[in-house]
This record gives sequence, structure tokens and C-alpha cells, in this order.
Amino acid sequence: MSDITEKTLNISEESKISIFGGLDSNIKKIEKALQVSVVERGDSLRIAGDEVNVDMCIDVILELDSFVKRGNDLDEQNIEYAISLAKDNMKNIMEKIDEDVICHTVTGKPVKPKTLGQKKYVDAIRDNMIVFGLGPAGTGKTYLAMAMAITAFKNEEVSRIILTRPAIEAGEKLGFLPGDLQSKVDPYLRPLYDALYQIMGADSFLKNQEKGLIEVAPLAYMRGRTLDNAYIILDEAQNTTPAQMKMFLTRMGFGSKAVITGDLTQKDLMPGAVSGLDMAIKVLRGMDEISFSYLTAKDVVRHPLVQRIVKAYEDYEARQVNAGKGNDPKALSGRNNPGKGAYNDSKYGAGKRKHL
Repeated sequence: MSDITEKTLNISEESKISIFGGLDSNIKKIEKALQVSVVERGDSLRIAGDEVNVDMCIDVILELDSFVKRGNDLDEQNIEYAISLAKDNMKNIMEKIDEDVICHTVTGKPVKPKTLGQKKYVDAIRDNMIVFGLGPAGTGKTYLAMAMAITAFKNEEVSRIILTRPAIEAGEKLGFLPGDLQSKVDPYLRPLYDALYQIMGADSFLKNQEKGLIEVAPLAYMRGRTLDNAYIILDEAQNTTPAQMKMFLTRMGFGSKAVITGDLTQKDLMPGAVSGLDMAIKVLRGMDEISFSYLTAKDVVRHPLVQRIVKAYEDYEARQVNAGKGNDPKALSGRNNPGKGAYNDSKYGAGKRKHL
């Protein structure tokens, strides 16, 4: 057994309260993940455990201290991500990410990337004409793309926003839907509306929609159009056919920018159908002004349980592929992603807490 090392660390009282959390929930999570003991001794913290783990714990606390000093509230995602960064020996990352404020919601809340993967994704959108945002559920692909589009629209960098997605049911048959054509397609486009309302506000969105400056429509409506000076977002692109994807990509006009988002592990196409997103990755890789951003389970910013669910599915599917026992090998993640597996991530470990 390794020798026990003890080190002390001084941080502000405000940071200490946030980092410990209610009923010490945050510090207990750090202790468990890094197998250390953290005890408050007057104005300082005493950290004990294996020397490597103690140093990682110090990195985590300093990362969170800097994050709190910038006026942020800590949540489970921040704690988990700081631990993940420390395990990867990456320092001072959260502060750099936190500096990138894309815009503010109608309630004044800043919209910004929360992980390094999201930061790279946002930078790719800034620097390229077409960006593919690929990753599992909860990684902020659509929301960040919407924030970038709304910011560009408000700054008059583009004259309109066009949001689209294929109208395909997610594994269910909904049957006949009453109402006019817009009422029939609205359920498929609801996630796009939700993001618009939160960032832009319902009144502002409805006014711009009436003027034709913001359009939310199913992918089929894009055929035959040329879209100049527009910010175009194609959501759920894994459910496009190759013909639909080609049609969408060739709508691009002068002064336009496109973001295509998709989750390669959640296709709702008919069995055996080829995804337009899979084909686009193969055909367009390496082209100038086209970027592919791969987000992973580490970039999930929903409840931490979602991150663990995504990772559990990835591990299961990888085992099925390796064992050759998958019921539908074509449906397994990463199969049509050359050079990439399913959104691979390092093991998410948690050890026992040491009571010293």
C-alpha cells in the first residue's frame, strides 16, 4: 500500500462553501472519485491520501475555486468535469472555457460552452462554413448551434435563420395528427422551438417568424431553394437519407453558414437504410471550410446520470461488436464513422472513500 501523503491548501471562504456543497455533498463526491480525505482545518484544507491522488484533488479544488470566483454556481456537472480534467492531467481548462460567452438568454443567463469538446465545437462553427456536430444526447449540439445562430442574427452577420430537421418518428407510430400542415410538423420541431424561446424569447421569435426572418420547417421544405446570407441548422441529421443530405448541403448560398447536428447511435431510419450523415462523413472528410466536431460522453451537460447511461451503452455495444453477438451490427454505434468508434471516452471510475 502506498504511503499516505498530507498537503494543505488555502482557498477563500466563499469558494470553500461552494466546493463543499450542501451537507458536504460536493467534497464527498471528490473524495470518493479520487480516494482522498479532505478535512477543513481553520482557514485551510487538509488533503490526505496517495500522493498522486492528493495532487489531483488539489488541481480539482483550484479549478473549482477559479470557476466560483468568476461568479458561477457549482453543480454536479462542474464537479464531475473538474475531476475528469484532473485525471487527464489538464489544468486551468474550465476558466478558459468559461470566458467564452456566446450570448445571454432572455432571463440574462449566459450561454457558453461547459466542456472542452463544446468549446472546440463552438470555435469550429466560428471558423468554418459548414460544421458537423456529432455526439450523444445531452452534449449541447443543437443548443449551442442555436445560440451561435441567434448571436449572428442579432449582430446582423446573417439576415435570417433557418432551422430544419427530418420529420421522422422516434421509434413510434404516432398515426394521424389533426390540424393544418404546420400543426402536423410542429411536434417534430418542438426541440428547436424550445431553444429559440429560451434564448430569444417567445415574442421576439414570433415577430421575426412573421417577417420570415426565422423559419422552422421540415427538411422536405428545403428542396429547390438557394439560401443566401442565412444561418442554417439541420438537426437530427442521422435520420436523413443520402439524397436528403446532398439536397440540404447544396442549398448553401453566398454569405451562409450551416451546422449539421446528429447522433450516430440513435437512428430512426428503416432497418437497412443508409444514413445521409454516415455517407456525408465519408464523402466530405478533409474538405476545406468543412469541419467535423466529435463530442463524447464527457461533454454531456445534462444530469450526470445521463453521462453514465451514454457510457454504459457505449461499453455494451463495444462488447457486442467484439463478441460478434450484436443482434443488428449495422445499428451499433460508430459502424459508419471511419477512424472513430462510438463516442469513445475513458473509463469513469470511482473508488472507495478513505477515512483517515
